[in-house]
Amino acid sequence: MGRLTGLDAAFLSLETRERPMHLGAVAVFRGPVPAGRLRTLLVERAARLPGLRVDGGWFPSWWPASDFDPAGHVHTYEVAGQRTFEAYAAGWLATPLDLSRPPWDVHVVTGLSDDRFAVLVKLHHALADGAGAVALAGALLDGGLPHSRATDPPSYGIGQTAAMAGAVARAVRVPPVPAMRTSGGTARRVSFVRLDLADVRQIRRRHGGTTNDVALAVLTGGLREWLRSRGAPVDGRAPRALIPVNTRARGGAGGNQLSGYLCDLPVGLTDPVARLRAVRSAMDANKAAGPSRGAGTLPILANLLPPAVHRLCGPITGLGAPLLFDTVVTTVPLPSVPLTVAGAPLAEIYPFGPLAPGHAVGVAISPYRDAVHIGLQADRDAVPDLDVLSHAIAKACTTLHELAQ
Repeated sequence: MGRLTGLDAAFLSLETRERPMHLGAVAVFRGPVPAGRLRTLLVERAARLPGLRVDGGWFPSWWPASDFDPAGHVHTYEVAGQRTFEAYAAGWLATPLDLSRPPWDVHVVTGLSDDRFAVLVKLHHALADGAGAVALAGALLDGGLPHSRATDPPSYGIGQTAAMAGAVARAVRVPPVPAMRTSGGTARRVSFVRLDLADVRQIRRRHGGTTNDVALAVLTGGLREWLRSRGAPVDGRAPRALIPVNTRARGGAGGNQLSGYLCDLPVGLTDPVARLRAVRSAMDANKAAGPSRGAGTLPILANLLPPAVHRLCGPITGLGAPLLFDTVVTTVPLPSVPLTVAGAPLAEIYPFGPLAPGHAVGVAISPYRDAVHIGLQADRDAVPDLDVLSHAIAKACTTLHELAQ
């Protein structure tokens, strides 16, 4: 992949034991397929992935790993039921990658109900953003996915850079939402939320907006009920989400080419439709301004700094994330075509992004086929009630759908 960009280096510099900077995906397939056969197949395919055959550690460039053995990156495990599976996924997600070798791993998990199995894929954010990760990990699937060389990121003049820096500075808030903050533990909880895409489309037809707008509104409703269940104030409150925006050319893969939007999630509004309208209005304003304007351009500014600056300042600047936003909501789009591995069809896929320093909850969304899949990740000690949030999100979607009839 060559030299790291500033943003690639930023994700390396933010890496700590408490806050590993990797991306993850939990893909559930309808089997059965023997675990040994799956492992052999995935090892063979991983060996053909030049984008993953890298070894850079903390250095400013990725280098080919002469001793790269894909078999050492693919593992198998058997669980006993859904709760055991969620606990296993949480532990897997909390474990940092070994940065002294190619920073990715794959776990094949069997023992799920109804003859299903899961493939858990984890790779460091320095290797790729969400869109690039899809292109890289997609090569493990039957037939692979389109994969082409990434284009260079756009350049910005001094005036544009100053304007972006000013917007970021003006976005600092005190205090953020206390219930969504944490001092930082190493353990995690995860939860999987599946929304019926037909319901989401019905909501869109009745009230307008995009699939992502509806997902954000549903998340807002879920956060409202979760905060209320904790006795936290919601009136007049609006947790702020950073929503990463892919700026790469179509088909590009590898590295990070990101900007972002900031969107206040109006948990203080009692009317679900009003919440959707507020979210839609905020996102429309973000899109009208473009991904190179506003406080969400923090990733662009990070990309303009040399890697050495990130190595020096990254751990300190990462602590400022809660002053700008309360959570990260990542959307990872997938192809609409059926995906398979070893002939087994992909039934569900739940993405996960890094849990930013100081944040208690992270959210990632992937629409695929007939569902919108939401991966929730939380600090285990700060959020012992993640199941309350996941159930509240599902209920919020049901409520909006009923109002769309």
